[in-house]
Amino acid sequence: MNLTKTLLHSPSSTPITKCLPYNQPPSSSVHGRCRHRLTVISMAKQTNEPASTNGLAEKLAIAGGLIATPVIGWSLYTLKTTGCGLPPGPAGSIGALEGVSYLAVVGIVGWSLYTKSKTGSGLPNGPFGLLGAVEGLSYLSLVAIVVVFGLQFYQQGSLPGPVPVPGDQCFG
Repeated sequence: MNLTKTLLHSPSSTPITKCLPYNQPPSSSVHGRCRHRLTVISMAKQTNEPASTNGLAEKLAIAGGLIATPVIGWSLYTLKTTGCGLPPGPAGSIGALEGVSYLAVVGIVGWSLYTKSKTGSGLPNGPFGLLGAVEGLSYLSLVAIVVVFGLQFYQQGSLPGPVPVPGDQCFG
């Protein structure tokens, strides 16, 4: 982001340095207080880049977040009620979706924290405000993960492993 100082002056056709009384028309010969030329200094962003350079990343984060947050909700509900995560499903697809969903939420929160540290604000709203919504849902999911995992660890003494092993209480 390149920022440069630009001086903006009043147009030369506007005589604002002429000394006139405040209540007298310009044709009056009575001189009063003088008005001085104003110099306005502004900071302007001069770049040819589009407003958002993360178009593909934003779309992937939106799609991933909109899929991941309900899957995590389902997973946390299942973990709290049964003590186990989601079942592996056909060819392990549901378990894989569960794992990728956790990674997606952690990735979105990480991207948001990185952006916040660099720019002072979170992710942009994105199209229709969906990226901002996904960002908020990801933070809520992360809080729910911490709470449910904490409760699970407190009540059971451990968390179920990510991969079912023979003899395990969950799908083993």
